[in-house]
Amino acid sequence: MKPLFIVLILVGIQGSSAVKHSLKYFYTASSGIKNFPSYVSAGLVDDVQISYCDSNINKNIPKQDWIKKVSSEYPNYWKEETQTCQVKQRIFKANLEIAKQRFNQTEGVHFYQQMYGCEWDDETGEARGYDEFGYDGEDLITLNPKTQEWIAPKPQAVITKHKWDHDKDAAEHEKYYLTQICAEWLQKYVNYGRSSLMRTDLPSVSLLQRTPSSPVSCIATGFYPKRAEMFWRKNGEEIHDGVDKGEILPNNDGTFQMSAHIDLRSVPTEDWPNKYECVFQLSGVKEDMTNRLEKTRILINECKLLFKLQIKFLKKFNRCLPKRVCCLGPSVLMLHCPCRPDVLIRLDVLLVIAGPHECRLD
Repeated sequence: MKPLFIVLILVGIQGSSAVKHSLKYFYTASSGIKNFPSYVSAGLVDDVQISYCDSNINKNIPKQDWIKKVSSEYPNYWKEETQTCQVKQRIFKANLEIAKQRFNQTEGVHFYQQMYGCEWDDETGEARGYDEFGYDGEDLITLNPKTQEWIAPKPQAVITKHKWDHDKDAAEHEKYYLTQICAEWLQKYVNYGRSSLMRTDLPSVSLLQRTPSSPVSCIATGFYPKRAEMFWRKNGEEIHDGVDKGEILPNNDGTFQMSAHIDLRSVPTEDWPNKYECVFQLSGVKEDMTNRLEKTRILINECKLLFKLQIKFLKKFNRCLPKRVCCLGPSVLMLHCPCRPDVLIRLDVLLVIAGPHECRLD
């Protein structure tokens, strides 16, 4: 069973021109965290945040200028979205308490989450929906879209599975929403933001090394769309030994960043030139961006050893803290957490969308 909230699909970088668009909604209820909203929700189109609501502001607000166009067609849109947020908030807080009881937990930091949405192929018109719930960073119950039955990897969720499986009317409504209504709204959103969503932003690519004995990190930041690939080559051939690829992470300006690290401690520096290079590929761009490995091109970054959070759910949710934080610019952070980088990605999304009040660098 894959960890919760992992939907990392890279379409062929140099392949078909067809584009798969996505609409995702994230809902999180939490307990035991001081100075942090007990409920947070967000909507994303093509991994770009379009809306945000939490228990502090109790209002659903737009996060992109282009999504405000929806009001001209649906004047009550944001009012209704706010009402949905308030209703969901009560439901999720209640479900969090139920989950804590089933897991025999009363104190500490806990999370109850949902991720649902759909993907739509603008060439074939095919739509696919998904719906997943999680507790404390682990899958709790997940919908099988083919059979319309629920999968419960945790015994504490079996009672819910049986209840939902027997509710045929709800199952039909869920199927209709995920494959029809969701896709229709996704198409509307894409039309509203087409000029922004279909743009291409090239990144800046840098070589970083924390210490002379550390792996060399190739880091691309500021690119869009998210469909990208990065790898290392030696003598023109892609290599895998000694290479550790990072996941694609969001920046707070709507662009993305990614990294690939190579361990060359056993290779003399005089053998680096003309042999090793970092390659970045972006969907829709024919030319690769290459960065030849040369000592003079490497920036030394003494990263701070701890990312201190005013909220402390990262340790609970992720089972570990980031090992270091590399500052690459005014608002660009590289988070390294080898324990659970997959969950960290989703948590990073929540940190980014929720605003600057949750975390700080010391």
